Amino acid sequence: MAKDHEDDDLSLHDLIEGPTRDLTSARAAALARIQARPASDDHEVDGTSGDPQGSQPHDQRGERAGPEGRRRVKLERLPASGALYRRALLGVVPGVGGRRGEDVPGLELAVGGVAVDQRHLADYDRVCGFRLTDRLPATYLHVLGFPLSLRLMTSPGFPIPLTGVVHVANRITVRRPVEVGERVDFHTYAENLRPHERGRQLDVVLIGSIGGEEVWRGVSTYLGKERASGGGPRRDRDDRPAPPAFSAQWRVTPRVGTDYARVSGDHNPIHTSKLGARLFGFPRPIAHGMWSKARCLAALEPRLPEAYTVDVSFKLPVPLPSTVAFSASAAGAGWDFALHSARDGRPHLTGSVR
Repeated sequence: MAKDHEDDDLSLHDLIEGPTRDLTSARAAALARIQARPASDDHEVDGTSGDPQGSQPHDQRGERAGPEGRRRVKLERLPASGALYRRALLGVVPGVGGRRGEDVPGLELAVGGVAVDQRHLADYDRVCGFRLTDRLPATYLHVLGFPLSLRLMTSPGFPIPLTGVVHVANRITVRRPVEVGERVDFHTYAENLRPHERGRQLDVVLIGSIGGEEVWRGVSTYLGKERASGGGPRRDRDDRPAPPAFSAQWRVTPRVGTDYARVSGDHNPIHTSKLGARLFGFPRPIAHGMWSKARCLAALEPRLPEAYTVDVSFKLPVPLPSTVAFSASAAGAGWDFALHSARDGRPHLTGSVR
């Protein structure tokens, strides 16, 4: 029996210098082009590229006032996630990281005409369990626009540090199906910074539009742990209810962490490295929350309507490796579903489709 790919673990050098493997074979050429750009192409997230006049034409095409008084900056292209994660990792080094803001930034980032690479879509479908079709899974648009949100979350003064952040909930609304040949315009912003018993949390909103029509919206809730937080109501610590009867069991190997990192661009080391996980309080790597959500949605795929909202709360992390139990039950025209530990019934995820 293979030893769960222990050689996939990253060293401390790898954590600082970035991913050790290409995201996918389909993206290798694009990744090489990104890495070949001059260092000056790795710009600040605010869209001004470190230029107080905002004059870098390749980094932004326009700036205007957005809703809620946010400053809207349109980027020429999606940023490369590798450089952003390196910046986030270096930011936790004492004396290197900047000050954290007291509120969400008054900033909205946008990028237009994002196309889908069919081979990358097929790779994502295989990693998450979706059927291979030309219709984009709801969670794929989160992956497609994630680099834009990542750039926002690594901006100077963002109130929650990216490295070690906990993804606690995600809501996706599909207005209509999106096909592989369509180009998507994205914009993203943060809102609703609030106290939590273990720190502070906020929502990062990512919106996908086609031809000026909103077709997709994702809201990710992130928790930044802090030793001395502002309080907030504590959760009920009563005994957990018994898990529902499961309809499927899935073995989740460490390869899930590295494979999903490649197809999603989310290289947070808590998912891909034993050392990285330990640095942030986890005894071993944990599965990406969005992989767990995608895997559940893939199990429901034949039963999903044309338009719907899928809402999940991430409970306890899925350690790698482990075996999880999936359950689902009809709820009117929608579904309730959950993911639990197959060993002891501890909850990993609860969700609904409406």
